[in-house]
Amino acid sequence: MPVAVRTQIKDLIIEMGQGNIFFPTDFFHLGSVAAVNMALSRLATAGFILRLGMGIYTYPKMDPVIGILRPSLEEIALAIANKEQVTIRPTGATALLKLGLSTQVPTKIIYLTNGSSRQIEVGRGEIVFKKTTPKILAIKNDLIFLAVQAMLTLGKGNVTEEVVMQLKNRLENLDPSQIIEDAKLAPDWVRQILFKIKNDLAGNG
Repeated sequence: MPVAVRTQIKDLIIEMGQGNIFFPTDFFHLGSVAAVNMALSRLATAGFILRLGMGIYTYPKMDPVIGILRPSLEEIALAIANKEQVTIRPTGATALLKLGLSTQVPTKIIYLTNGSSRQIEVGRGEIVFKKTTPKILAIKNDLIFLAVQAMLTLGKGNVTEEVVMQLKNRLENLDPSQIIEDAKLAPDWVRQILFKIKNDLAGNG
């Protein structure tokens, strides 16, 4: 492998800045696939970059006390989605965490996507992309999407009054018309809960 290819890749990584997540395809214009992969492998072995998973790297930020700061699974997932130009939206335990319905940080995060389904191992964690229908992803408001996914994750019998109250607190600043519009795309029992939340918020307003 020409040293020039590795040098060009290293210079471009430095230009991208610390904390950036990148992939071999970002450098294919600088050399052959084999040359690029070899350059990244050697830069990772030297400790200049960090290999996060198969074909996923970062130029890590450094903390004087902690040392290497690894990007979160969410940051990696978003970088992959941006690279592949697909939509991803959180579900499962991630939705519960984002809404404050759980304090457990999952080591396996699941996203619904309009891209292909696959699993990506990242260190001790895992990112799962599950292909879904356009209707599910059509919910416009992110908070409402999270609320729908949280309720589906919990299941109808586990959406308690306490859960509904927490959801109401998270949705209280939304335009009621937005709740109505997005609720129409949810399963019937979830839609009814969202309509109730909307009515309660209107009454409190």
